[in-house]
Amino acid sequence: MIKRLFRKLESIIALAQSLLTPKQFIFLSSVLVGISCAFAVIVLKTFAHSVFSFATYINGTLKLSFINSILPIIGILLTVLVIKKVLNGTIQKGTSQILYAVAKKASIIPKKQMYAQIVTSSLTVGLGGSAGLESPIVITGAAFGSNYAQNYKLAYKDRTLLIGCGVAAGIAAAFNAPIAGVLFAIEVLLVDVSISAFTPIMISAATGALVSAIVLDETILLSFKKQETFNYHNIPFYVILGILTGLAAIYYSRNFQRVEHYFGKMQIDPYKKALIGSSLLALLIFVFPTLFGEGYESIKTLSESDPGQLLDNTLFANFRNNQWVLLLFIGCTMMVKVFASGLTIGSGGNGGNFAPSLFLGSYLGYFFSKLISLTGLSHLPISNFTMVGMAGILSGLFHAPLTAIFLIAEITGGYGLMIPLMIVSSISFAISKRFEKYSLDVKNLAKKGHAFTSNKDSNILSTLDIDTIIQCDYLTVHPDENLSKLVDLISHSNQVVFPVVNNEKDLVGIVHFNDIREIIFNAYRVKYTQIKDVMKTPAATISSYDSMEIVMTKFENSKSAFLPVLRNEKYYGIISKSIALEAYRMKLRSMTIE
Repeated sequence: MIKRLFRKLESIIALAQSLLTPKQFIFLSSVLVGISCAFAVIVLKTFAHSVFSFATYINGTLKLSFINSILPIIGILLTVLVIKKVLNGTIQKGTSQILYAVAKKASIIPKKQMYAQIVTSSLTVGLGGSAGLESPIVITGAAFGSNYAQNYKLAYKDRTLLIGCGVAAGIAAAFNAPIAGVLFAIEVLLVDVSISAFTPIMISAATGALVSAIVLDETILLSFKKQETFNYHNIPFYVILGILTGLAAIYYSRNFQRVEHYFGKMQIDPYKKALIGSSLLALLIFVFPTLFGEGYESIKTLSESDPGQLLDNTLFANFRNNQWVLLLFIGCTMMVKVFASGLTIGSGGNGGNFAPSLFLGSYLGYFFSKLISLTGLSHLPISNFTMVGMAGILSGLFHAPLTAIFLIAEITGGYGLMIPLMIVSSISFAISKRFEKYSLDVKNLAKKGHAFTSNKDSNILSTLDIDTIIQCDYLTVHPDENLSKLVDLISHSNQVVFPVVNNEKDLVGIVHFNDIREIIFNAYRVKYTQIKDVMKTPAATISSYDSMEIVMTKFENSKSAFLPVLRNEKYYGIISKSIALEAYRMKLRSMTIE
């Protein structure tokens, strides 16, 4: 029945494609992708919230505080089981995979990503893993967009555009924040988008937010109603908060990767690894129950009038009215959040760092403002600092200040905090960027030589494959041959450079036609001059394993039009600067989203 319904829907869409212009069909597609992503968000969020409510009920009714610790162990083990038995042992994690697919895989994302992220992240985060659902949501949205485009045989530009639509719709639906969805898609993923591409991305984001607002229970979404008036006298404290969030973002980024890499190096059975990591996570959650799940409920509690509720049903319940104990609890939770998230994902669970960044930001904002108030230095609006802190960490961790500013502005229901949001986000971004060249999700790509940044030239060069522009058919000469051999080669080819190679295939020099132009018209000198007497040492050599960015840098520094290529220290071929630039131009043309 369901298959028949989908086939009928596909035939209707195919008919629409034949009747509409390509631009009109993209607009229609952006709506359909937005709807699909919104329902994926609804499934994920509803499941996660239901499990959290169940655990809270059991904890409050039966006083079984250990239930919050048992569920994450079950969730991570089930996730590993699904990945191993259903998903062929692998699953992509992190939004960097979308960047890689756009640049290296022609915007083709495997079909399994349309359901794999939903299943695994709902098990991990839904059952209490200390991570977020936004990264799986983004990958799912991108997969919907890519596979929809593939199904209707759309070109690379349109596939990439619909990936952006899926990403924007996912974020918009998860937070009911369409502007933030658009900015996230453009600022973090599609760094080179023309103005005309904004329209379908905005349509998709608006659609996702609308469907989410209609279908999803409003209490599940992260939203705030309590907000105090902005006082410009507090600007110095917002500046300090910006510095703190920038440093905290660096702290989180580095320690998260340490934990993740530690588990990545473990050469043990996946189930044992999952059990070890989830058990350590369970211990952290037992002491700090607010680490359970996404943590959005505790973020809401912080901004309300009675944050002491966070100590209910914990080891510190007897101190719920002691503000210093509460502050210490919040500070400790804030510091160990990164290890909880690292254990969740590193041990085999699936989730993202979007929600943890908001969690850390809200806790840091509360901690800082409450500490200033308790010490009597000033009376700060704690709810405002709690919300603005989220923007600071999000901006610093993902290098996305615009997304951070407008996301918090939208979920707080207004733009009254725009000035402090701009101050904190920009300072945090500047500090984080100073010490961390790449955002958290792009770091792993950078280590593999596949980094994608806001530098358009670097992005395009990183997508070019050096093997496609190496010319291995160049005629070579031996250093002990005389120029008559070279003259013969020149007369029968259009080469202007000739690599000089010995019997062991070592590159010993290079001869350029311009350097011997006068000699070759003198028969006597041609007969009695050896090639080793006129060859020159290359201005630079290229390894066949170098990136294209390194290749172009060597061309620039050497001022040469041709450079020899070595593989395993032996001569391999020649790269022409003109051919490299032509490859760059063609790639630029194909990657521009119009």
